[in-house]
Amino acid sequence: MSEIEAGSGQEQLKNTTKIAYILYLVSLVFGVTSIIGVVIAYINKGEAKGYLESHYQFLIRTFWIGFLYIFIGTLTAILIIGWFILLFTAIWLVVRCIKGLKALDANQPIDNPTSWMF
Repeated sequence: MSEIEAGSGQEQLKNTTKIAYILYLVSLVFGVTSIIGVVIAYINKGEAKGYLESHYQFLIRTFWIGFLYIFIGTLTAILIIGWFILLFTAIWLVVRCIKGLKALDANQPIDNPTSWMF
């Protein structure tokens, strides 16, 4: 495989990564698009090389940690605290996706892809 083909493959993975981040953000309105985003991340994580590896790890962790936060927020929504947890989760998701998109555009890895916060 030539350098051009290898480069275009990584560029395609970069574009796919960007789509996954966007699907996560759209899930704030439509909900289910994050499932499509995490499926994309799981399918492509084996092909990712270099800085893209950290983005796929970050995307997968963002989905599962977000799922946990939403689950806890939904369970406690009957109490006032649950609504605050759900609000925090929405803000948390936006910050993580913007952080990921910013690093992706700069061709940089995520600093700490295993972080629970930002």
